[in-house]
Amino acid sequence: MQLSPSDLDQLKQNGISPEKLETQLTNFEKGFPFMEIVAPATVGNGIMFINDSERVKSIERYKRYDGARLKFVPASGAATRMFKDLFECLDEIKKKGRALFDDRSFNSAYAFFEQIRNFAFFPELAKNLRIKGYAVDTLLEQKKYGTILEVLLNKDGMNYGTLPKGLLKFHFYGDTVRTAVEEHLVEGALYARESSGSVSIHLTVSPEHIEGFTHKLKEITAFYENKFGVSYRVSFSVQKKSTDTIAVDVENNPFREPNGQMLFRPGGHGALLDNLNDLIEPLIFIKNIDNIVPDHLKAETVDYKMVIAGLLLEVKELVHSIQQKVSSNEFAESELAKAQQTLLHRYFIKLPDRSDYKNSNLWANALVEFLDKPIRVCGMVRNEGEPGGGPFWVKSKDGHLSLQIVESSQIDLKNSSQKVMFSRSTHFNPVDIVCWTYNFENTKFDLKQFSDPETGFIAQKSKDGRILKAQELPGLWNGSMAQWLTLFVEVPLITFNPVKSVNDLLRPEHQPNPQN
Repeated sequence: MQLSPSDLDQLKQNGISPEKLETQLTNFEKGFPFMEIVAPATVGNGIMFINDSERVKSIERYKRYDGARLKFVPASGAATRMFKDLFECLDEIKKKGRALFDDRSFNSAYAFFEQIRNFAFFPELAKNLRIKGYAVDTLLEQKKYGTILEVLLNKDGMNYGTLPKGLLKFHFYGDTVRTAVEEHLVEGALYARESSGSVSIHLTVSPEHIEGFTHKLKEITAFYENKFGVSYRVSFSVQKKSTDTIAVDVENNPFREPNGQMLFRPGGHGALLDNLNDLIEPLIFIKNIDNIVPDHLKAETVDYKMVIAGLLLEVKELVHSIQQKVSSNEFAESELAKAQQTLLHRYFIKLPDRSDYKNSNLWANALVEFLDKPIRVCGMVRNEGEPGGGPFWVKSKDGHLSLQIVESSQIDLKNSSQKVMFSRSTHFNPVDIVCWTYNFENTKFDLKQFSDPETGFIAQKSKDGRILKAQELPGLWNGSMAQWLTLFVEVPLITFNPVKSVNDLLRPEHQPNPQN
């Protein structure tokens, strides 16, 4: 397309090259190809099952690790979707004068008001209502639910409708409460502590929320440092403007604002690959901001974080030893063959086959090249109806089979055989990942070199009453890590407790210890 001088200036300001823009526009024209799933990854065929003795060994291996580590927490999003049913209830009250409560399911506004006192933010809500001259008990008795919702959700009240999840009060602890970000500080102290006592946590946040996080951390950090005997190093980053993607109209031309400027939109969580790439720690835990539990349920989560970290170190040591020996010309073909079988049968990593190469040197060099990738170990939980990407064996264009996390949108569900394959999936991805980002020569990988650009996503949206098409980058734990060495490990369901709706905080996993 022909770019005007103002278009070029806009691209320059955003850090987006004309070539990148052209690639994105081509993606709209061509679309993204579906992935070819060959089989679901299941326990014994792509997913490792760790028995009790192996679990203990993995934890011990991780505890012996004395290097740098970091906990990476995507925390950019506002909590607006958490309160979808409450916003709808408030609109209904404004239009009809009262809440009809036709829906009385778990996530409904009716259920919210039935158990409103069981939310950790209820004392603060009652206080804010009091300041405005209301008694929460009276409002509930008189069914004046609109006043309660306005104080909870709106900016002149608690502003929960637009605050980030990390700053919402999630859990009761007697007379005190914890926000989601506080629970991550606690988790960090329990499994991401270095031998020096330092705990590094990196939060990706929206620019408008940095001040709120900074203020909260100033309030609480000293308390948790004293409680756990650690020192926290908390850093922030935002999605870079250079990772935004162009929006187009129905004819695939750039969608333009009334002032003539092209519309760029955030590229989804795949944009965080740039943020992850900027981190210098070799071992990185990744976990979403809303997937936390109170202290009385943390033990298993902490154990399994260390389990998968121990497995990461185990496979890293094997992979790097192969590369070291081949690079030093100190390998025996029988030794490589044994390592190949271990990688295949224990970790389900399929290496190039010896029969495809004329001699052992060519094969050994092919192994080094194949293994020269960042490594990730992903916890997988049994699928009990939760949404999320699933683990599959996927065939690449060159016919190579690899383990990938695949979203339903990446699969051609109109193809009956692919649909059947997808339906047989037994596990899903709870974003429970530990990564190793350095090569065997202790040089950091450029993580952007291991992304699959053909795994993006196109969705239809609207703006100012006009239809547009938006493009998301390859997802952070999907296409952005498509060319990593990947291990899947079964972890207990208790390690997955996300808060997608505010009423999820009413689930037993987010309530105080019943034994107290």
